[in-house]
Amino acid sequence: MLSNDLITNEIKNSAGVEVEFTHRDTEGRTRTFLQKSEPPGLPHRLSIKHTETGSGVKLRRRSAIRFDKTTVSTVDLVTPITNSAYIVIDSPIGHMLTNAELVNVIAELLSFCATTGAATTVLFDGTGNGAKSLIEGSL
Repeated sequence: MLSNDLITNEIKNSAGVEVEFTHRDTEGRTRTFLQKSEPPGLPHRLSIKHTETGSGVKLRRRSAIRFDKTTVSTVDLVTPITNSAYIVIDSPIGHMLTNAELVNVIAELLSFCATTGAATTVLFDGTGNGAKSLIEGSL
């Protein structure tokens, strides 16, 4: 379980600078954190949510980690806008004896988004192959 304060480089921005979050609330299987230094009226949230359906070998878990950040539009400098990014894992846990393949697909997703192929350096600046595709809307 995560601590109530995420303050020791658990979360970094595109410049690789730590962004600190603190626990806001827990409701059911959803836990929400808020950025410690967010301006009033411009929420910056991290949420973690789990849902399960089925039972026995048909048991599935859907887990999501989501960031929502509200800022002021750079076009009119007035309108609040929100950017969201999230990862969803949908896993047939009732049919799995280990998490090995789930770990593999998560690693593949993260490496595709945060590297440029043969490089092993994690890129936070949006220049990884998958990140560029998401940012630019390219295929």
